[in-house]
Amino acid sequence: MEEIRLTLEMSVVLGLLAFTVFLFVSEIVRVDLAAIMVMVLLGLLSQLPALSNLADVSVLFNGLASNAVVSIIAVMIIGAGLDKTGLMSKVAALILRHGGRTERRIIPIISGTVGVISSFMQNVGAAALFLPVVSRISVRTELPLSRLLMPMGFCAILGGTMTMVGSSPLILLNDLLLSANQTLAEDQQMRPFGLFSVTPIGVSLVLTGILYFTLFGRWVLPSGQRGQDATSGQSLKDYLKTIYGLKTDIFEITIPEDHSCVGDTFDEVMQRYHVYIIGSAYRGKRWFAPVIQTQIEAPCRIAVLGREKVVRQMAEEGGYILHDRLDVFAEDYAPTKSGVAEMVVPPGSSVIGKCAHDLVFRKTYGASLLAIHRDGETLSYVDTEEHEPTAVGEVPFHAGDTLVIHSTWEALTRLTKDRDFVVVTTDFPQEELRPKKVGWALLFFLISISLIIFTDMRLSLCLLTGAVGMVLTKVLDIDDAYRAVSWSTVFLLASLIPLGQAVQNTGTAGWIAQQVLSLLEGWPIWSLQAGIAVLATVFTLIMSNVGATVLLVPLAISIAIAAGGDPAIFALTVAIATSNSFIIPTHQVNALIMGPAGYRVVDFMKSGGVMTILFLIVSLSVMNLLF
Repeated sequence: MEEIRLTLEMSVVLGLLAFTVFLFVSEIVRVDLAAIMVMVLLGLLSQLPALSNLADVSVLFNGLASNAVVSIIAVMIIGAGLDKTGLMSKVAALILRHGGRTERRIIPIISGTVGVISSFMQNVGAAALFLPVVSRISVRTELPLSRLLMPMGFCAILGGTMTMVGSSPLILLNDLLLSANQTLAEDQQMRPFGLFSVTPIGVSLVLTGILYFTLFGRWVLPSGQRGQDATSGQSLKDYLKTIYGLKTDIFEITIPEDHSCVGDTFDEVMQRYHVYIIGSAYRGKRWFAPVIQTQIEAPCRIAVLGREKVVRQMAEEGGYILHDRLDVFAEDYAPTKSGVAEMVVPPGSSVIGKCAHDLVFRKTYGASLLAIHRDGETLSYVDTEEHEPTAVGEVPFHAGDTLVIHSTWEALTRLTKDRDFVVVTTDFPQEELRPKKVGWALLFFLISISLIIFTDMRLSLCLLTGAVGMVLTKVLDIDDAYRAVSWSTVFLLASLIPLGQAVQNTGTAGWIAQQVLSLLEGWPIWSLQAGIAVLATVFTLIMSNVGATVLLVPLAISIAIAAGGDPAIFALTVAIATSNSFIIPTHQVNALIMGPAGYRVVDFMKSGGVMTILFLIVSLSVMNLLF
């Protein structure tokens, strides 16, 4: 092998790599801005005569149109489309129903599911699709998003090692083996790997990731809630207590068959116990804000808003069954779908002088009136320390009254267009779900997946087909699609691509590989394999995993043949180890979850450092046991 000498251009690239790592670790500026700075610096330095081969400025920004970046944009849009139909909320509810609400039970379910999905589709696609699901689960369980997204993201990366189509390096591997066979003797020919040849390795890695976060998550995961789902806001309980002094929460109650209240109206029960009935379910149907004149039929369930002490007393004295947590109503009263809002009755409104009963408020507006705030006083059914309970449904509205309501965000969006009220709450998702479009959303999602699995089309084109289909069928409008894209993630990845290309094109990668391999010369075969795995791990942090694979597989094959090892296993070691990318957010999945969870680079270094070591130990052990 011809010796590679260190050149000025290589030295500059090494300096840029060190500068990039410094910016990422120190976080003097945001990581996406740091990546853009390095890309611009690379372009400016290439204008110097002595560094003209550093980068081709005419293609410097081609990373924005790269297959990987366009794929990420498309999969974000597809994920938003599925979420727009309410499908992801239902998946979240299903996970909570079977997995409980604790971190130790939720993490294995989410991470294991994403790991399996990513074994058949790009890991960033699996992570992007589950991002809204994890966000919903975080809101409902009050578990910080930062405690859930990293296990999900890491297992999405690990899941890519479960099949030969789970990651780009493994997809490339057989082609690289066949290419290398053309230069090898007949007794050294390597057989291609089958689709599930690597499954034991991948399963072991996914299980390792799940066990790692389940057993040690309390120490290695960020403890605080740095990121926040845009729709989570303050809980209903905290909001009413802080703003209006109403110490209330939502409870689920079952009214047994033949109960004495059957035939009474919801209004009569509300006035009897000083609580709000804000939801009902009977014979498989649910009503979010049932009309209070409705007569009670049993057996049924009701969602009750009131003081815990009062609700418990109501259940005990009245013979109702109080549930430990929301079950039937968990989806309806999740903060991602509904919450407390305020609106003011303006002068000239047609509702002035009328009360909620006159307006049939719940039926007309799809919301429950909880309180009226007037002249510094809060009128409510619920007892407060200052005031007796008031039948707010009978209080005529005055100009200037602030009405406190509990509403779905969809109904509140409609109320913003009603001239009889001025909605003063603005921090809520002002968009309407489109459950009727779920068929179209699933169709184009399945089309994308089918094109990925059964054709040789580029990944970006397969995914964009699904994204465009969702826009054309109005699952999303084009503005929704633009809003779905995390542009900081896009620019972070696109800006790092030119640096990775410079590492490879200037010969820097080859020089680094040569220095490492010279140190390994004469070592036992197992240590050579470990050294190759470590080298591939380092390379995948500073350049694309595809580039690292293309560069290192031929080197690994040559080393294995010279040392008397199995060249196919050395090549597989490279293809597996290029998924070992957890320490810094250069991997597409890590970049994707960084913003929503509010992660810092030090968080990845803390959690990912241990995961990197575990990855190397487990993957090398299983490979040597199997092969």
